[in-house]
Amino acid sequence: MKQMKLIPVLLLSMAVLLSGCGASNLLKGTGIGVGAGAGVGAGIGALAGNTGLGAIIGAAVGGTAGALIGKKMDKQKKELEESLPDATIETVHNGEAIKVTFDSGILYATNSSTLGNASKSALRNLATSLKDNRDTNIKIVGYTDNTGRVDYNQMLSEKRAKSVYSYLIEQGISTDRMVYEGRGVHDPVADNSTAEGRSLNRRVEILIMANDQMIEDARSGNLN
Repeated sequence: MKQMKLIPVLLLSMAVLLSGCGASNLLKGTGIGVGAGAGVGAGIGALAGNTGLGAIIGAAVGGTAGALIGKKMDKQKKELEESLPDATIETVHNGEAIKVTFDSGILYATNSSTLGNASKSALRNLATSLKDNRDTNIKIVGYTDNTGRVDYNQMLSEKRAKSVYSYLIEQGISTDRMVYEGRGVHDPVADNSTAEGRSLNRRVEILIMANDQMIEDARSGNLN
């Protein structure tokens, strides 16, 4: 009985090691899928404090299909790193999705939701990548620090997320692929009691996720 209880723990430990040691998305997707499927993926999300992110993206595909999606995301991540040097690009959700994080200071002036010329240039580069990788869905989420009124920050985060959404539409990205949301002061990634932490919390995150077509192609072995 004790041995049976140890199995899930060992599988979860293996998955955590794969996700945290620089393993490629191909390896991470395969390891988690073969180990225990979406259940282990959810466990990693909880350990990393990413339960909200998991809810946005949904359950991990895992297995061979998850590995193929991870490989595809690895390729797009490298392309984005070259075209968006001022953004933070990372793979999340067991390697099956990409998160692009823009510091709000890069995109907007203080207390503004209007995009400047530099931010529009960055978003045009993002749009090019999105058009080259059409079998993905996009969620745009705006955040603020906790300075000022909660209701004002909520409104500002929504306006900032919507301005990115609207500009990507102008660049030819279909509304069928995108949604946006403002989270205001919620889900901080750093300590709001410091200037550095507040700066990190003022951000826009763009999640790039496999759509149903990519998942179907991966499961049938036809994803290149």
